[in-house]
Amino acid sequence: MVAAALACLAGAALAQPASLPDDAPLRLRATPRLAEKLPPGQPSVTFVSGDEITGRADLETTVQGHAELRRPGLALWGDTLSFDQSTDVATATGNVRVNSKGDRYTAREGQLQVDAFEGFLLQPTYRLLINDAHGDAARIDFQDRDRATLTDANYTTCVRPGPDWVPDWILRADKLTLDHEDDVGQAEGAVLDFKGVPILPVPSMRFPLSDARQSGWLPPTMGLDSTSGLLLSVPWYWNIAPNRDATFTPTVMSRRGVDAGGEFRYLENNYQGSVTGNLMPNDRLRQRTRWGLFTRHNGTYETGLSGVGSLGLALNLNRVSDNDYWRDFSSRGMPLTTRLLASDGGLSWGRGDWSVNLRALKWQTLQDLSAPIVPPYDRLPQLSARWGRTGDGGLDYSIDLDATRFRADSFWTGQPNADREFMHAQLARPMLRPWGFFTPKVQLHASHYQFDRPLADGRTSAGRVLPTLSLDGGLVFERDTRWFGRAFTQTLEPRLKYVYTPYRDQNLLPNYDSGLYDFNFATIWADNIFAGNDRIVDNNLVTTGLTSRLLDAQTGAEALRLSVAQRYRFRPQQVVLPGGTPSDKGLSDLMLGAGINWDPRWAFDSVVQYNRETHRSTRTTVQARYSPGPFRTLSAAYRLQRDLANESVDVGWQWPLGGGGVRGELGTTRQGGGGSCSGRWYSVGRLNYSMTDRRVVEGLLGFEYDAGCWIGRVVLEKVNSSLTSSTKRIMFQLELVGLSRLGSSPLRSLRNSIPHYQLLRQETTTPSRFTDYE
Repeated sequence: MVAAALACLAGAALAQPASLPDDAPLRLRATPRLAEKLPPGQPSVTFVSGDEITGRADLETTVQGHAELRRPGLALWGDTLSFDQSTDVATATGNVRVNSKGDRYTAREGQLQVDAFEGFLLQPTYRLLINDAHGDAARIDFQDRDRATLTDANYTTCVRPGPDWVPDWILRADKLTLDHEDDVGQAEGAVLDFKGVPILPVPSMRFPLSDARQSGWLPPTMGLDSTSGLLLSVPWYWNIAPNRDATFTPTVMSRRGVDAGGEFRYLENNYQGSVTGNLMPNDRLRQRTRWGLFTRHNGTYETGLSGVGSLGLALNLNRVSDNDYWRDFSSRGMPLTTRLLASDGGLSWGRGDWSVNLRALKWQTLQDLSAPIVPPYDRLPQLSARWGRTGDGGLDYSIDLDATRFRADSFWTGQPNADREFMHAQLARPMLRPWGFFTPKVQLHASHYQFDRPLADGRTSAGRVLPTLSLDGGLVFERDTRWFGRAFTQTLEPRLKYVYTPYRDQNLLPNYDSGLYDFNFATIWADNIFAGNDRIVDNNLVTTGLTSRLLDAQTGAEALRLSVAQRYRFRPQQVVLPGGTPSDKGLSDLMLGAGINWDPRWAFDSVVQYNRETHRSTRTTVQARYSPGPFRTLSAAYRLQRDLANESVDVGWQWPLGGGGVRGELGTTRQGGGGSCSGRWYSVGRLNYSMTDRRVVEGLLGFEYDAGCWIGRVVLEKVNSSLTSSTKRIMFQLELVGLSRLGSSPLRSLRNSIPHYQLLRQETTTPSRFTDYE
């Protein structure tokens, strides 16, 4: 009976493909028959087996030789086993082994109340399923299936290759408590050894057994940068609820003082957001109090009014104490290029074809005397509405309305403030076919300004009305072809677009929100070369383009793309931005583009803006990436902007340096080893070099070492904060897999700087109790 039950269970879990020989090893594979938990209401059944079984029915059973007791989620082995059915207590001696929901133990002897899983083991060893941590102890006491206390114990995730093995790191404790319900461990009287050297004696420490969130002190972080000196942070995490948490981070900076930072996050059914801030009461570096506040909130709220529906609320508030905040607090994730901080709040409503938005936007500009910038205009407030339909009788039409009050300091702008009303209406008739498309469209732009002081010509108000007509069409030709033994679908896609907008004198109008689009393959087809609503360019031009692609016949993936596009103006451009240069009549620069993805390991993309008069490129971008496998990526980019006198080279990489082989390519926590010479080195870095200025604008260089049960990282980072100054910092991190991370984390810098960077250690699947089934 016992053998039949075990065979049935094994047959559900282990499958042997028919193509394999009869003596091939059985392979474990997933099946819905292997439930992690016993279905509710189903009674537990106990199986016992061994060489010799004696006892009294329904009272006690004694098993001698190869003794085994099984219940769902529990297996117990020993040389001798006694089971008292009246008390549900099992006592085992000699080569005792226990498997409880995938956690495995061995011992000299032990006793368990089987259903409650309450009891003890003497001289045990253990291995946990959730993170593959293991160790031994003098004694382990089980309070239930989720809680156990170990006496005179140790803990590590380093893999044991042999009996004389010494782990790279190990936590030794007088008392070790493991709580699987909260996924947390508690060590008392503990010492952390690394490479045989005690590095962290702690009277008491908590550590996670999984990635589940837990309240408590997080590992301290240390760092060093050229602005703040030595930094030491000791974060405390508060797991308030499954949908709310907070982190408090006091930080000591050797050159500046003490900074108190914190973050609060929340997530509800109809809204979510975060509040982040810091306060430094007395910054010795700047001789003032420093602070920053950053909030995010997005939500939808029911009005409770019939026919009205819901309102959307969005808040994005960013304020700091002074102009140097962006330079001094870059370690908080604030980019060194962020000198414009927006405080933005809006209410939105939408129903059917209508949408309405009420918004207020105020900027804080962080000025630098060596490189001042003109602040953008505040919008206090902005009311916008849209009505539109698509596909109504084959027509697409819409009307956009906008009323904005622009306010800024005229010392910086040199322009009057204004109230502006704007309308944009359009009607289009798209005709789409598999072989091509044709879209005629007519637009009407109307605006009115009311200024708070006269313009140069004495006007206190102004207005304009401008129509725009466009005809846009393209064809798609396809044919089957083969290149280098691969089957492809080759396309030929010509496109032609004509745009006409009459001239209206707008050069005396102030500019509040318009900017010139960058000239590229997307904007060359735009009806207006200006973003915003203060300039509508006069157009009488035609744009032509041709694209050819090679598409994989099986997957449809693009293997090759070649594109060319150019504009021709029938008359010179007259409407420009203040200080801008108009385009002459005739041909524009020629846009050339190529993209190659012939092999998934390789990617290449290039764009060239070629000037036919100077016979050289105005702008050139060439990018390439090689990613032959996990944790192997190399990218390079060359950028030339001749009109802005800017030329740069950008290189980023993550690459193994050879040796090792302790880890698999999946990067899970269940891979790896623990030998001192069996790890693998990785080089990581990114260099952005300005060939014009002959200096490194941004630089990041470091090394990662993966030894299986621990990872070491050392990263140097340099970012220029002005033409003459830069911020430099060194980040060192020791990650003890399954325990903690010590030092200052460079992971955010690595992810943000290196394209396609991958974490060396990342759990991909949650282990099942059948992973190491016995």
